[in-house]
Amino acid sequence: MKIVAAMSGGVDSAVAAARAVEAGHEVTGIHLALSRNPQSYRSGARGCCTIEDSNDARRAADVIGIPFYVWDLSDRFHQDVVVDFMDTYAAGQTPNPCLRCNEKIKFAAVLDRALALGFDAVATGHYARLEPTADGGVELHRAADHGKDQSYVLGVLDDRQLRHSLFPLGDTPKEQVRREAAARGLLVADKPDSHDICFVADGDSTGWLREKLGDRAPNQGGAIVDEAGEVLGEHQGTYGFTIGQRKGLRLGKPAADGKPRFVLDIEPVSGTVTVGPRERLAVERIRADRPRWCGAPLAPASTSEVTVQLRAHGDEHRGVVHVDAAGETVEIELIDPAFGIAPGQAAVLYQGSRVVGSATITATERITA
Repeated sequence: MKIVAAMSGGVDSAVAAARAVEAGHEVTGIHLALSRNPQSYRSGARGCCTIEDSNDARRAADVIGIPFYVWDLSDRFHQDVVVDFMDTYAAGQTPNPCLRCNEKIKFAAVLDRALALGFDAVATGHYARLEPTADGGVELHRAADHGKDQSYVLGVLDDRQLRHSLFPLGDTPKEQVRREAAARGLLVADKPDSHDICFVADGDSTGWLREKLGDRAPNQGGAIVDEAGEVLGEHQGTYGFTIGQRKGLRLGKPAADGKPRFVLDIEPVSGTVTVGPRERLAVERIRADRPRWCGAPLAPASTSEVTVQLRAHGDEHRGVVHVDAAGETVEIELIDPAFGIAPGQAAVLYQGSRVVGSATITATERITA
């Protein structure tokens, strides 16, 4: 097959590209230029899209012996990922930009361009597994290395996208990947993993949001209150908070019982942030929309037992999912309660190791005292 290998400049994507070549595919390496202003690629940034990363990807492609190109998807990335990130926080919700990038950029814009150019699939360094089904389809499963499993952020991929994807690292522990990179002579073998949002160069997402949203009403500040409405402090913008947050609240009055407080609710129109005890964060029911199915969808008006993951590298929770008759929304009843769940996050559904699909959380119902 003719394969496009998405090379971020890290060790995982480099080894994935090398394995694709070793498997007999005709491979072309591509690096994504995602900034509309190249000067915003700051040296030393901790994300995955810096100038250094582009250079590292090019050097890895040279060692592997494959052609290498840079694809400019900056306008699409800005609209579908950066603006979405800002708008979601401005609405008092919590987005996952890496998941949105996979949905809109790496397995949509990149895949569409690759197919239009005559390629058959896109290979990435994600830790997840694809398994064929008896009817000729494909299923997405957790990686063998559960500590590095990235199936959560791939839970937005549909059947067509999965059929044109390759994840060569899904069966391999991360440390083995690093040893293999060193044996292949790849200089990125010991390069640290990226952990930050790629378009927030210094890792300070709150400061970045303040710069972008600080003068955008109604994000200019408000009160921090307890559940009785007593004002405990003030803030500079609701974008600096997420449901379940404990640190950085800067409250002027301690709780009567001396226990820490957590963010319970964010109201962006009034600018009110409500805080309270951790037990008030326990969620037993989730409503979500925009379901995306990884392979065979759950039937409309159906009920299925699943496990649910609610954040990247988060715990799994047993639950029962109900799909509405139109197939447009889902309601998840959690057998194991979850804490600190925010609208905007993705609920990714599993049956065993298989990813069934995902949906975007719109509302939660908490356990009453």
